[in-house]
Amino acid sequence: MADPSSYRPKPGAIPDSPGVYRFRDEHRRVIYVGKAKSLRQRLANYFQDLAGLHPRTRTMVTTAASVEWTVVSTEVEALQLEYSWIKEYDPRFNVKYRDDKSYPYLAVTMNEEFPRVQVMRGHKKKGVRYFGPYAHAWAIRDTVDLLLRVFPVRTCSTGVFKNASRTGRPCLLGYIGKCSAPCVGRISPDDHWELADEFCDFMTGRTGTYLRRLEKQMMEAAEEMEYERAARLRDDIEALKKAMEKNAVVLADATDADLIAVAEDELEAAVQIFHVRGGRVRGQRGWVTDKVEEITTGALVEHALQQLYGEETGDAVPKEVLVPALPDPVEPVQEWLTGRRGSHVSLRVPQRGDKRALMETVERNAQQALVLHKTKRASDLTTRSRALEEIAEALDLDSAPLRIECYDISHFQGDDVVASMVVFEDGLQRKSEYRRFQIKGFEGQDDVRSMHEVITRRFRRYLAEKERTGEWTDGEPGAAEAPVNGSAATSSDGSADVTAAPLTDALKDDDGRPKRFAYPPQLVVVDGGQPQVAAAKRALDELGIDDIAVCGLAKRLEEVWLPDDDDPVVLPRTSEGLYLLQRVRDEAHRFAITYQRTKRAKRFRAGPLDEVPGLGDTRKQALIKHFGSVKKLRSATIDQICEVPGIGRKTAETIVAALAQAVPPAPAVNTATGEIMDEEEPDTTAGSPGEPVTAGTPEERRGQET
Repeated sequence: MADPSSYRPKPGAIPDSPGVYRFRDEHRRVIYVGKAKSLRQRLANYFQDLAGLHPRTRTMVTTAASVEWTVVSTEVEALQLEYSWIKEYDPRFNVKYRDDKSYPYLAVTMNEEFPRVQVMRGHKKKGVRYFGPYAHAWAIRDTVDLLLRVFPVRTCSTGVFKNASRTGRPCLLGYIGKCSAPCVGRISPDDHWELADEFCDFMTGRTGTYLRRLEKQMMEAAEEMEYERAARLRDDIEALKKAMEKNAVVLADATDADLIAVAEDELEAAVQIFHVRGGRVRGQRGWVTDKVEEITTGALVEHALQQLYGEETGDAVPKEVLVPALPDPVEPVQEWLTGRRGSHVSLRVPQRGDKRALMETVERNAQQALVLHKTKRASDLTTRSRALEEIAEALDLDSAPLRIECYDISHFQGDDVVASMVVFEDGLQRKSEYRRFQIKGFEGQDDVRSMHEVITRRFRRYLAEKERTGEWTDGEPGAAEAPVNGSAATSSDGSADVTAAPLTDALKDDDGRPKRFAYPPQLVVVDGGQPQVAAAKRALDELGIDDIAVCGLAKRLEEVWLPDDDDPVVLPRTSEGLYLLQRVRDEAHRFAITYQRTKRAKRFRAGPLDEVPGLGDTRKQALIKHFGSVKKLRSATIDQICEVPGIGRKTAETIVAALAQAVPPAPAVNTATGEIMDEEEPDTTAGSPGEPVTAGTPEERRGQET
């Protein structure tokens, strides 16, 4: 590992002008290429205190052994040179697009004497008109087959064409009227070239001219009683309309534009592009990229633009490019695109109308592409096994953690504090064992105390059920189980106190394992850094549990923290173990925040404060937080209500009047004892943590009911 100060340029040696820089490792291999409006300011950012750098940037500068730069005149030149060097050196720390396939194009070889329509992949050639890309080659062939009735352009290979010319006999397409047979002289080279040009015009979206012309010819043939010719023209019109239907109209103003959308997480990003020509979606493509460096959405867009148009010129670069976020600065990129096209190119973010609606569709496709990529990665048994082995090696575990539980705390400005527990077994989600917790022991933004409470409650229940069932090996129930019922009671702090009674067969899963919390994990992951990890470890120590490993994953830096370690474990960016830990952490965060939002929505829904005109959620929350409950708010005076920030006297009078008119709900009564029950919401999901969660999305419910 190199010290960046060992190769840091001398003060004043770096020019204060636009340019492109390259970091090289000890073997003189280029590992990173970047551009800057000011080389001096940009490179200075790399040679600061390592603790202040992003982990990926820190890895890059410690891997490098030297840095060099090239000064250019403008930022546009820097953009072009950066693209050229990235293509040439393929630096390991630059954003790299992983395109899972070579997309096919519909190509018309206008550079030949007799232009040919064909499917092409790979690098584009000069003088060839391209349309697409298409998702599948068969989609191109279907479109071409329909259009050959009207535009019988040559589609045969060079060998077939020369053989037909030598024998004087056309191929089958020439006999059935789907080729004008230039090979045997049925059409002159100029007429065939013009026919191919009309085919290209139709593919670019200028369809109305040909349809109107054919309809006019059909009517003239019918008036002259040439019914066979009129029928053929009618069939040609239907073929053109059918080909047009394959590309639905999405923009009414015949727009030529490319729409780029990005879906991203901490480590990866999916890029989707829709090519719209003549108001129709003519092609679609996408990539998945590793976020090797700390990068913004605007920078991802800039890299996507370089990937798309770095080797394109003329009409291949559209007049308009719609993106989710603009590069910073945007002017050099827009000027570069204009230079590639030869005329002005508009680069902007759509705000409203049809273009915004289509951008939302592209964004959904990007999200689906990222999910599909992650699903394929997670469903691979070999990949999951490697991920578990890497985690075991990094955390110094005796064996791979086949069951991982992850915990996350969520709250809204210190209120409605909740926690989630998600379970992954063998690297896959086990949603039937997800749990949710309400934290009622205290209020406030104290994730450390909340984490300690949740871990304590979960594993207190585990110890109680373990005592009832006896010891078991590898998750299988032991012989100490007895067929009698157990019971659980909720303690005053909201945790579950379990009486000492064995589990019945009804409390076992179909595979024979104990239900609820009797099955322990090999690894506990908490969402957070060193304080949260210490709290979780302290909770386990207090319960006398020493055979369960604990770690934390800090979201901002993606560092793995272990108890009693001052320095984190930094897994490689390409590590499958890091990817699995990230999935577990993100799923716990999603599950916690979904529950927290549900609770917050319930608190402000269907209450008497909803009837107060002009009182929004923010002021409702302020009132509840100040007085503690609606019941105490009812007994407050106007002056006391005015003490709440944001509540004026007129609003306070309106609140008092509304609460006076509202009928307070009748207290709940226990029918067995006749006692009035507490108005506070029962802690059904946290106080009885063994109960399965039945709320959430339909997908979650299906997983939990399995």
